[in-house]
Amino acid sequence: MTPPDSAQFPDPVVLARGLSQRVTTADGELVILSEVKLAVKAGETLAITGASGSGKSTLLGLLAGLDHPSAGEVFLLGQRLDDLDEDARARLRAGRIGFVFQSFQLLPALTALENILLPLDLAGRADARERAAHWLARVGLATRAGHTPRQLSGGEQQRVAIARAFATDPEIVFADEPTGNLDADTGAHIIDLLFELNASARTTLILVTHDNALASRCQHLLHLVAGRTRDVAVA
Repeated sequence: MTPPDSAQFPDPVVLARGLSQRVTTADGELVILSEVKLAVKAGETLAITGASGSGKSTLLGLLAGLDHPSAGEVFLLGQRLDDLDEDARARLRAGRIGFVFQSFQLLPALTALENILLPLDLAGRADARERAAHWLARVGLATRAGHTPRQLSGGEQQRVAIARAFATDPEIVFADEPTGNLDADTGAHIIDLLFELNASARTTLILVTHDNALASRCQHLLHLVAGRTRDVAVA
């Protein structure tokens, strides 16, 4: 991934400069990220890779405004995140950002349809129920609408999570190890589904993965080693 440049990236939807994250431990200061910079334009796909503990998920959380960096700055959809309080960050994400997690993060008391319906209701969509049903059908689970997460397989749960992420027509989808809890065959189907929906919606996709097959599907690759950008390549 090429460092930010105003000529090459005239309108990045995600921009990070000098991004660092440090925490204080009993043994001293631990550097999780150090001087990371990147820029992603609308519609691009970026895979963040690296060994366990390299800072991948920390970086994703900072880019999405879920945490505050120790140093550096992040611009998300044109807004400098340090200029926003938590409520303003939440408003910025609502309806404009989708998330897919390794552990699915579905609400256990809600059905598949209701899990997709929730962010649509929160966004005040008048057509919330129709859209939720539409997206459940898009991921091939129309007949599972009334099932709760515990009644669904891991692959089915991740399909619901992907439908929930795309249902609000987000500008950006952040995915953290979306195939991490799935077997190889199921993971391959989830990869195909994720990129099919992303291409159809023309959404910007930024994901963390240790799966080389998944990373290879992205246009850009950012590789982290001990919190620093290394061996950066463009697909």
